Amino acid sequence: MLWNVTAVGRAVLTLVLASALLFSQTKRPSLISAASTEFPVIMRQRVEAGRTPVGAKVQAKLAVATMTDVGVIPLDAIFSGEVIESAAKTPTMPSRLAIRIDSAQWKSGSASVKVYLTSWFYPLTAITPRNLSNNPEDASHSDRTWTGPGNYPMPGSPAPPPRFPTSDPDKDKEDGPVPPAPSSNISQHRVVMKNVESARSSDGAVTLTSTRSNIKLDKTTTYVLATSDVLPKN
Repeated sequence: MLWNVTAVGRAVLTLVLASALLFSQTKRPSLISAASTEFPVIMRQRVEAGRTPVGAKVQAKLAVATMTDVGVIPLDAIFSGEVIESAAKTPTMPSRLAIRIDSAQWKSGSASVKVYLTSWFYPLTAITPRNLSNNPEDASHSDRTWTGPGNYPMPGSPAPPPRFPTSDPDKDKEDGPVPPAPSSNISQHRVVMKNVESARSSDGAVTLTSTRSNIKLDKTTTYVLATSDVLPKN
């Protein structure tokens, strides 16, 4: 009987030690720490300063596979975080918006991050339709460049100006339909959001401000996440 008790005790001890070893070897998320890393992402929900509350959970999808100090974060990885500042514009104060992202997850892995929404975005560049006609007049029309939403303009019609994200309260209504995006790719050069400025606080957080109207983020623009507000590229 004593032998049986001892054998059971040894078996339990072996199981406990094996579980502890397995737990210690469990892969934990790596921390991305390189200050120069930027992530081009597309928001999975609309966000508006003053309307989206502080503490609201947000997600964004990585638009381009990105090399980091812990390896490559693949295309379509999901970045998760929350709104840490949100204030509507008043007659005396600008609108304010700050988003912090804490983690990234994809099919085969995950990583801990600490990046913020910056004032930069990548505009769309249109894909020029191929000319399949032998008519020189048609060829001249097919060489036009179209950078706005909707259908390619008909020959002889003026092309509307490009559409960029702004803080105009009369555009991109949350309760309105999202217009179809044209066949396009994102530009290789990022630009600053119109009428939006950014500031970095003592704890590293980046806050966007606008004195014109409430800052809005849509679900079609490629925004830039970074550890701090980024500088123009030469």
